[in-house]
Order: sequence, then C-alpha cells, then structure tokens
Amino acid sequence: MAAPTASGAAPTAAVVTDIEGTTSAISFVKDTLFPFAEAALDGFLEAQGSRPELAAILEEVRRLAPDEAPRDALHRWMAEDAKVTPLKAIQGMIWRQGFEDGRLRGHLYPDVAPSLRAWARGGLRLCVYSSGSAEAQELLFGYSVAGDLRPLFTRFFDTRIGTKREAGSYRTIAAGLHLPAAEILFLSDIAAELDAAAAAGLRTCQLLRPADGTQPSGRHPEAADFPAVAARFSLPRV
Repeated sequence: MAAPTASGAAPTAAVVTDIEGTTSAISFVKDTLFPFAEAALDGFLEAQGSRPELAAILEEVRRLAPDEAPRDALHRWMAEDAKVTPLKAIQGMIWRQGFEDGRLRGHLYPDVAPSLRAWARGGLRLCVYSSGSAEAQELLFGYSVAGDLRPLFTRFFDTRIGTKREAGSYRTIAAGLHLPAAEILFLSDIAAELDAAAAAGLRTCQLLRPADGTQPSGRHPEAADFPAVAARFSLPRV
C-alpha cells in the first residue's frame, strides 16, 4: 500500500536508500570497514585465492588492470576509494568474515531502524542502492547494531546495475520494482546521485546528518533524519 500524499502528487510506494551518510555514519565506512578490509586483504587472498568465486573476481581485476598484479590493483583501488565492482565484491567477502565472527557490527543512526520498521509495516517497499556490493549491504543490515533488518527489504542494488550518478541506473531500479519512477523516493546525502535519480523521474531527499557535515545542494528537499523524511513525504511515523 502506497503512502498517501496531501499534495495530489503520486503516492510513495517504495523508498530506496543510500547507506554512507544516510543510514550510517560516513566515519563507520571510512574508519572501520575500509581499514578492516585493507588490513585483511593479503591474508584473505592467500587463504582463499583458489575458491572459484574469488578466482572469477580476480580474473575481472586482471581484465580491468592488465598491467598490474591483482593484489596491487586492489590495494591501489582501496587507496583511491575506487567504485570498482570486483573490489567491492572482495571487500564484501572480507567483511562477511568480520560480521559473522562478531568483530564487526553495522552502524546505523538511532532513528533508522524504527523508521524502516514503521515504513515496512505501512506497506512501503524498502530497497538499498549503494556503491558497496549487495552482499556487503546485506551484511551491514543483517548484523546491525539494531539487529537483523534484512527481512524489511525487498531488494539490494549495487553498481552491477550502473553507477549512482547515471540516470539509467535509477530507471533500472524502477523497472526492477515494476513501479512508476514517480512513486519511488530516493534518499542520499550526495547531490549528484540525487540529480541522477531526479532525472530518471524519482522523488528525492537529501539527508543532512549533522555528524557528517553534508552541505545542502539547494536542488532537493532536505531532512536531518528519517523522521524528518517521514514528515516531509507523508510516510508512516514511528
């Protein structure tokens, strides 16, 4: 059931959310997850390099960086924070070990889990779209500080559908959800991502989390947290 609107605009049927700077602190990703993967990469490749799944990913690394050893290319991409699909896949595999053995717990802002639960109870379809792999997204929400939130979500989208600054990626999401773009609300802290979503016809809202210091773009509706999103777009309240 779509959330009604008071303005006569198309009702919101689905919410697609970014992670970093939106549901979770930027510092958690940059200061916890990324260093964890960087420190574990060499040992992980030595221990797991013969696994068919990982071997296939390393072949993709060789294709994208033919002049470098795969390990060197991965370290370089990590240092550059490159949005490269094979890197994100390997990071996700490393993080899985940390989440499953309890060394990692997915950070969420305190308002996120109650709001997501309220939106799901209200009939909204919830999705994630992040540059991190879909597998990594599921780990963060599955092993979060608020418990296992994976059952709340319909889909997890990553860069395999396209980059987050291309309008075509958001058209693919709308097609995958079998919904008109105007019935999908995309939440992110990054103005360029919101620009692309808006170009594809999605509704947008920029999260301005005080702790993350995001600067408003002036081009999209703004909210400081998920309850403010709910108030602005007439979504179910906690």
